[in-house]
Amino acid sequence: MDMAVRIGIIGAGNIGSVHASQFTQLRDLCEVTAITDVYLPLAEQRAAEFGIPAVLESPEALIQSADVDAVIIGVPNQFHAELALQAIEAGKHVLLEKPMGINAAAAKRILKASEKSDKVVMVGHQMRWESVPMQIKAQIDRGELGKIYTAKTGWFRRKGIPGWGTWFTRMDQSGGGPLIDIGVHMLDLALYLMGNPKPVSVFGSTYAEFGPKRKGIGTWGKPNWDGVYDVEDLATALIKMEDGSTLTLEVSWAVHMDTDNTPFVHLMGTEGGASYRGATGKLLTEKFDKPMEIALSRPENDEHERLRLSRHFLDCIKTGKQPITSALTGFTNNLVLDAIYESSRTGNEVKLDWNL
Repeated sequence: MDMAVRIGIIGAGNIGSVHASQFTQLRDLCEVTAITDVYLPLAEQRAAEFGIPAVLESPEALIQSADVDAVIIGVPNQFHAELALQAIEAGKHVLLEKPMGINAAAAKRILKASEKSDKVVMVGHQMRWESVPMQIKAQIDRGELGKIYTAKTGWFRRKGIPGWGTWFTRMDQSGGGPLIDIGVHMLDLALYLMGNPKPVSVFGSTYAEFGPKRKGIGTWGKPNWDGVYDVEDLATALIKMEDGSTLTLEVSWAVHMDTDNTPFVHLMGTEGGASYRGATGKLLTEKFDKPMEIALSRPENDEHERLRLSRHFLDCIKTGKQPITSALTGFTNNLVLDAIYESSRTGNEVKLDWNL
């Protein structure tokens, strides 16, 4: 019988709790052996909640622990690269929350380290494991959409600025606002469904019309009114690919718009199209000179997408295969996000630098 993978979790906040919940459901494949957090009482609370035997005093102690084979990193963006590099250097497998890096330079360091390692380095983009996108991907792989030549994706939150004044809204700690927070999910999913074309140029703009006025505040996180808001609250971009296809990306934390807060992807192919909106979707084509649609939905009792993500991570560790959300995909996302911010600053199109 194969040895169960021993999991250590860095970060006991909301996302760390989600990871603990999912991995503890896979007891035949893994064991969560340790957890840590900068606020140790929270780590102790999670350990009691999920039956985790060890609460370690620091991320460094967890990474160096002989009882940990794989490290889950669920901490603020500014610490992703530092902890991922330490874990890779220590010979651990790594599952890293999005975005992979606070910027492309940080992501590049992780990518370089992963290329020199025989360990699995994976980014936690759970939307790829949602049921409707998986159904759409299956039809794309069968060629039912033909060539996808353009796509549109986004996620509009009308009143959803998280943790005003905390690390969420500080450029030096988060790397940006909704673009790097929820936009990275939509960018990642859209590029995946398009077949991972290589982005080559970006034209984009970002806006901060709500946050600086302390408007558009959401329910996620506790505000720090003595803090800083220096990120965007809306971003829009056109991304061009090497194969000639294009992707439009639009995201917001706050906007005056009639929106249901549902993430979306619309794919337009030569033989058919597909739309994803949360738990539902459609396949679209033309037969007998008439438009046809096939509705898609999440099956009843469908298992959680993060459970599938967790199982994929463990399977990659067991088999040695590359995860579908590899370090290269994480770097690609960061490279595009950096280019959107640069394009907004300069007002010009930005050519992507793929010099690795």
